Amino acid sequence: MASARTHDVIIVGGGHNALVAAAYLARAGRRVVVLERLDHVGGAAVSERPWPGVDARLSRYSYLVSLLPRQIIDDLGLKIELRRRRYSSYTPDPADPGRGILVDTADAAATARSFARTVGDPDEAERYATLGQRLGPLARTLFPTMTEPLVNESAMRERVGDDAIWADVVERPLGQLIRSSLASDLARGVTLTDGLIGTFASADEPSLRQNRCFLYHVIGGGTGDWDVPVGGMGRVSAELERAARDAGAEVRTGSEVTSITPDGEVHVDGPIPETLRGRLVMSGVGSDLLERLLAAGAAASDAPAPTERTPAAEGAQVKVNMLLRRLPRLHDEAVSPEAAFSGTFHVNETMTQLDRAYGQAVAGHVPEPLPAEIYCHSLTDPSILGPELRAAGVQTMTLFGLQVPHRLVADADPAASRVALLAAAQRSLDAVLAEPIADVVLEGPDGAPCIEARTTADLERDLGMVGGDIFHGPLSWPWAPDGVDLDRPAVRWGVETAHERILLCGSSARRGGAVSGIGGHNAAMAALELLGAARD
Repeated sequence: MASARTHDVIIVGGGHNALVAAAYLARAGRRVVVLERLDHVGGAAVSERPWPGVDARLSRYSYLVSLLPRQIIDDLGLKIELRRRRYSSYTPDPADPGRGILVDTADAAATARSFARTVGDPDEAERYATLGQRLGPLARTLFPTMTEPLVNESAMRERVGDDAIWADVVERPLGQLIRSSLASDLARGVTLTDGLIGTFASADEPSLRQNRCFLYHVIGGGTGDWDVPVGGMGRVSAELERAARDAGAEVRTGSEVTSITPDGEVHVDGPIPETLRGRLVMSGVGSDLLERLLAAGAAASDAPAPTERTPAAEGAQVKVNMLLRRLPRLHDEAVSPEAAFSGTFHVNETMTQLDRAYGQAVAGHVPEPLPAEIYCHSLTDPSILGPELRAAGVQTMTLFGLQVPHRLVADADPAASRVALLAAAQRSLDAVLAEPIADVVLEGPDGAPCIEARTTADLERDLGMVGGDIFHGPLSWPWAPDGVDLDRPAVRWGVETAHERILLCGSSARRGGAVSGIGGHNAAMAALELLGAARD
């Protein structure tokens, strides 16, 4: 084995947050290396061609951007374009798919008519808009703080300056806010989904994990808008990799970390097994996987092993990627498919259905019908399709199924799980369309349909995400609890672990989660404070 080498910072895992951290550190003159197990970087923020011979690059795992601050884009000189979607969402009534709510951000009057036609209440659109306005102070106040040192909860509450909305979002289960603000089951469900993306919970879950997920979804960019990255997620990660390498960071693929010690020793299994030593180590992997690597390091060095704990991570989603010959027909003749599918298309996501699905999953069953939402990114960004596919009218479709906790597939045969969840997703979707989705799925050159399901088990196996959890564990509030001492840099930036020389830089960090780069930025800021403003 080669002798130990010294780096300022060793980053374990090559996801988008790791690349952000590496770029900032290298730009500050620090010697930094990124170690990625796979043959490419980007983690879940990648674009791939899932079907041989088909010229379509899909954002295979993560797919939309809301939380990536303009500050990071500008600081790192990233050449990426994010496109806003005109139509926020379309939600057909599961009881009568011939009508649905189309939220048109460019036409409030049309949105109001759509609400009235669908739910039979002329005032529901105004209630929906009023709720959005009430959430505005949270978004405008909180989002700019995501790349600043943490403040305590009381200080953040004072900054928001609205005790009523603070109590509704931070102190009481989300279901209470939704019920008191909206009258229709359909509009309530549209709102609740923002608390359930990758999160397994009911509207009234006392842990408030649905509230934390909801908060992150409504503060992005200070507006809560979710944008499509032109060129797909792979473009975002490619720009981050370029920025890191151009700044002087070393980025290694095919380098699997097998253990970490608290004093900064990292063992790497690659073409030539190697031991690296860093003044600091950053973990871009989930906290559960970090604990396993630390336990392996303790075993190798005869140091006390970390206390064993039950993994905290559990994803709760299934993702289905498809290519369509054309958009499917709708029952609703008042809405064009191009409008309905260009935003978020909600499928069987009334509040009642979402809570019922939660109960079914708790009982060990795949929800029926499966709550899901759909996105057709090619309507906003045709560049992800080759010229021939664009000319033929082909479209991408991504379905994201909710309330599917990892426990439902953890001990099952992976192939059988994919088949069962794909069938459940198709049944749910077919229930609100005017034709079976299978009738419009494109076939590849080999005659096979261009459709795939990615389960939490796939994420765990392929990306190392324990439990298939896209957030690497429960989300945390984007402030520090009252009484926490913020004097130490790692604590002040929300990236601390139990070991002084090991920092979190991925979704496990406070204010981590989603494609944001925030975890990487904040870890880099803490590291630069710890290492000193200039090279020693």
